[in-house]
Amino acid sequence: MPTKKPLAGIRVLEMGQLIAGPFAGQMLAYFGAEVVKIEPPGRGDPLRTWRLLDDAGTSYWWSSIARNKKSVTLDLSNPQGQKVAHQLINQADVLVENFRPGKMESWGLGPGEFETSNPKLVYTRVSGYGQDGPYASMPGFASVCEGVAGMRYVNGFPGEAPVRANLSLGDTFAGMHAVIGVLLSLVNRQNDDGRGQVVDVSIVESIFNMMEGVVSEYDGTGSIRQPSGTTLTGIVPTNTYACADKKFIVIGGNGDSIFKRLMQAIGRNDLAEDERLASNTGRVKNEAMIDKVLSNWTGSINSQDALNVLADASVPAGPINSVADVVADPHFKARGNFESIDVDGEQRVVPAVHPKLGRTPGSTEWAGPKLGEHNDVVLTEWLGVDDDTIQSWRKSGLI
Repeated sequence: MPTKKPLAGIRVLEMGQLIAGPFAGQMLAYFGAEVVKIEPPGRGDPLRTWRLLDDAGTSYWWSSIARNKKSVTLDLSNPQGQKVAHQLINQADVLVENFRPGKMESWGLGPGEFETSNPKLVYTRVSGYGQDGPYASMPGFASVCEGVAGMRYVNGFPGEAPVRANLSLGDTFAGMHAVIGVLLSLVNRQNDDGRGQVVDVSIVESIFNMMEGVVSEYDGTGSIRQPSGTTLTGIVPTNTYACADKKFIVIGGNGDSIFKRLMQAIGRNDLAEDERLASNTGRVKNEAMIDKVLSNWTGSINSQDALNVLADASVPAGPINSVADVVADPHFKARGNFESIDVDGEQRVVPAVHPKLGRTPGSTEWAGPKLGEHNDVVLTEWLGVDDDTIQSWRKSGLI
């Protein structure tokens, strides 16, 4: 008999749209929570129609980020819709919302409304800048927050415009922090007095949390870490190098013994034995020379041949893969990093959600739902609403 997923029995109400909140909902649903997503009638989450679309006009991304979720439509601008939302929240273990601060309160759905009626509720809030502070009311898209938090400043090449990854990293960082906050709160609820709490996640602080030692370095020395192109400031060698076949590889030869093996592998025993380069401090002082040596070597050899040489020497190195390379990679396949799901009779591949759990793994049970697909079942099971009432709400446009 299959083992239950770790979050089986946990009811989650997802209110919000686009990426940060829904990414958190995706992870919770993957590991067994019953996640009910509230969407506006008639149009749904804008992400349904973002980026590349299938023949039905639905985003391919939707199949992945909304997997295992149930869709319920509800007009939250309508006082009756707010009342229904209030009733749904009272039945939930977890609420995940990513509206601008104050919006839930304006609907009468702020956390204070549930302290008595649903004291076990883990009320999880994701916003650009957090629920208080001078920036709280400002709109906070990840693209802006990545700059505010300092991440964009250190990306790119010196003297050029800061660059971004072609991904919404700030949103997914915030979604992951929301999941961490939910799990911590559920553990605390179980171990303490059965009460939930408010989890306040900001995109800015989720990025700031990933900024490693930049604050400590600045406080201790006044040093402001600068963009460094394809290198990592203060650690040598770790860089991206072009090969003879015009492909790029990454070499991480920054451990002392690793550097020695790297130099031996490329035929530079003189540098392997050079006392100036025996520690990272010395290698940092000679970074330009080391990178020139490595660039000359990689430029004389095809990428796979270079990787084979480095693998034989146990030097960390790898290719710069496109998504096509990743999908074809035997390691990703062997690790079960892809799942096949049915979307209207068509099989599609979606990425597995991590981490991998040995005894109670998550899985994709179904693709992102159609808009309002679960209105009847959720309103009946959660609230005990009868068929006549559901039909009345549907006709009035409430759902």
